Amino acid sequence: MPRAAPPASPDKSRVGVAEKLGYGVGDLANGLYLNFFGFFLLYFFVDLGGLAPAAVGLMLLLTKLVDAVTDPMMGALADRTRTRWGRYRPYLLWGALPLGITGTAVFAAPASLSTGETLVWAYATYTLAMLAYTMVNVPYGGLLGVISPKASERASVAAYRMVFSSLAGIAIGVLGTTLVRELGGGDEARGIFLTMACIAAVGTACILVTFATTRERIPHPAVNGSVLGDMSALVRTGPWLAVAAAAILGVLAIASRAGSALFWFKYVAGDDGAPVLLFLDRVALFYTALALGQVTGVIAGNLLQRRFEKRDLVIAAGALKVIGIVVFYLVPLDAVWWQTLAQLVVGIGFGVLMVLAFAMFTDIAEYVDWKTGLQMTGLVVSASIFAVKAGVAFGSAVPGFLFSATGFVAGVSQSPEALLGIEFAFALVPVMALLPAAIAMLFYRLDRATVAQLETELAARRG
Repeated sequence: MPRAAPPASPDKSRVGVAEKLGYGVGDLANGLYLNFFGFFLLYFFVDLGGLAPAAVGLMLLLTKLVDAVTDPMMGALADRTRTRWGRYRPYLLWGALPLGITGTAVFAAPASLSTGETLVWAYATYTLAMLAYTMVNVPYGGLLGVISPKASERASVAAYRMVFSSLAGIAIGVLGTTLVRELGGGDEARGIFLTMACIAAVGTACILVTFATTRERIPHPAVNGSVLGDMSALVRTGPWLAVAAAAILGVLAIASRAGSALFWFKYVAGDDGAPVLLFLDRVALFYTALALGQVTGVIAGNLLQRRFEKRDLVIAAGALKVIGIVVFYLVPLDAVWWQTLAQLVVGIGFGVLMVLAFAMFTDIAEYVDWKTGLQMTGLVVSASIFAVKAGVAFGSAVPGFLFSATGFVAGVSQSPEALLGIEFAFALVPVMALLPAAIAMLFYRLDRATVAQLETELAARRG
């Protein structure tokens, strides 16, 4: 009688749907924070708070100098952390509440403060909020690198992550201006603060769900290298330099556009805030179209990367964004639905970029391990996250500097020069950033065959 075949051993590299959802919901929190900051921070402190646009723009840049130090430090620290929960997951537990508190504090500036005191408040609270964001987001990104040893599984998890990130954009687009209006009762500053408090409560819960539902599958090395040695190896890694440059410029384009949108609709298009679709005004429709396009781009990017090289898809995504921005600029100011369609196209390109960029970052971490024997997932991902945050900072700062240079004055009809500055931040700067981003991607040479080879060899090395 033939002997029964032994039962197949479970595939320990596989990540179940529940865990993918649990991981993805963490980026719902991250997306809610970043989208709300990106859409409302400049408007809150400039148009409502009376600060000079250049002062807020400078603040956004200077806080990134802090991130330039703290992000790699956080990545290196997480790489060297040893707990019963793993290397990266503990920081989700420890950082969720501080992020919620500091994020809310940014918009809690008392109305009685002078202009100088308001600027100090902005610097202090925003810096603390970004430190708390680093404490959560860097280990969160590092967790993606060790959630599975298989590149295909990591890419799938990254797609779930980006879907939830896109849902955050939809939530802010659909509900952001509505909540501000309804909760504020005519007081925009109060409405922004209360909306941020709601976001903080939801975000804290989401991050704790991610901690509770995920696990790390790639074992930590017995000994880590030196932090300086790890950083030296990273900055000599060509694929990382290419993707980081493309991420900075691609995100800069979206951030400059998002940060200047409220000003463009108010001062250039002359929008009065009246609903145009159900309860959505033109600003809400603009942000919602971007987010819906992002969801579509994430799904499309995840499917297309199985047949095409990630590099080529990222370049094509950049071209889509340029087309959408140019069409938006060329149609009449009151062509609401053509503008919405063009913004949807921009969102599709952005979604493809983001889902593939984060998958590429984890591929690069494996490539560095394969090439040098140094396992430094947290550092690779933290440096990559810094690239994304730098793009957000530069993109958010550009409108402030342009507005100041062209004579913007809050709350009044703008001069032709000021209107031109808004148009530049909204359309020209994004297009100018996307062209060199495509050139940078030409230097990314980690194709699918190479990733498959290093994945097989690393699996054998790890036993």
